[in-house]
Amino acid sequence: MQIGPYTLDSPVILAPMAGITDRPFRQLCLRMGAGMAVSEMMLANPDTWNTEKSRKRRYHTDEHGIRSVQILGCDPMLMAQAARQNVADGAQIIDINMGCPAKKVNKKQAGSALLQDPALVREILDAVVAAVEVPVTLKIRTGWDPEHRNGVEIARLAEQAGVRALTVHGRTRACLFNGQAEYDTIKAIKQAIAIPVIANGDIDTPLKASQVLAYTGADAVMIGRAAQGQPWIFRQIRRYLEQSEAPTAPTLSEVRALVLEHVQTLHHFYGEYQGVRFARKHVAWYLEKILENQDFRRGFNALVNASEQLDALKYFFDKLQHNEEQIAYV
Repeated sequence: MQIGPYTLDSPVILAPMAGITDRPFRQLCLRMGAGMAVSEMMLANPDTWNTEKSRKRRYHTDEHGIRSVQILGCDPMLMAQAARQNVADGAQIIDINMGCPAKKVNKKQAGSALLQDPALVREILDAVVAAVEVPVTLKIRTGWDPEHRNGVEIARLAEQAGVRALTVHGRTRACLFNGQAEYDTIKAIKQAIAIPVIANGDIDTPLKASQVLAYTGADAVMIGRAAQGQPWIFRQIRRYLEQSEAPTAPTLSEVRALVLEHVQTLHHFYGEYQGVRFARKHVAWYLEKILENQDFRRGFNALVNASEQLDALKYFFDKLQHNEEQIAYV
């Protein structure tokens, strides 16, 4: 799939997820086979740019892979300013968030709330596309609620404004993450526009990815929650799509090495105090499919320094070394 001058070597993309798709996780997913990994959303309000959290999110110049950075806001001029700033910080693609369903975001008329105002959508798209020379992409939901699925209308506005690719999550804002994603709207959007369309929502296995691509005609799929605790899903989907290869579970040794590497990278990236805290949720996701780990997780969450976390993980995996039947990653 092509986005402006950039060619993705895999049609499987890591979704932007606040508090999750930080640099360590993006780089890991790229190595595991993702064709692109989109950053956590950056707020358009410049008053937020110099916080410690934002500084960790902002700089991308020495990252591997195609550097796509998502921005969030509702003011066209501030969104344009944010796009320019992120390009200066190393972004090669600017992705606009019009899909976030979080109440605190929608109360500020940002994220999926914008789908209620197509005129403002067009203003924002025009402003951002005009502000930067890099490709601009857009992520949306199918509409505000099931009675107002205006995804096709928004998709056409995006194409007219010069957006180079569109990601569609197969739920409305009102659906949040409840029920099942629907793909009819994504199929209709793909038929209505010529730019690449990326399907998103409930794609959690290689077979599901293949089925969604076949049904919608989409150019790629985007994986979000299904990548938490199993970044190898990108490798599995890629092999299935390219070679019809049945997914194989990683060995316990592979999981051990990957978890330890990820946790060490978090410690290094954030520093010990924050890194230890970020590591807890990722370790919980990695281990949630391993039987009888509740006691370990409670103890792990009580640890407060990096060396203790690494020692605990080594001990835990060493105990399991001869019991790989406890792993159920596929």
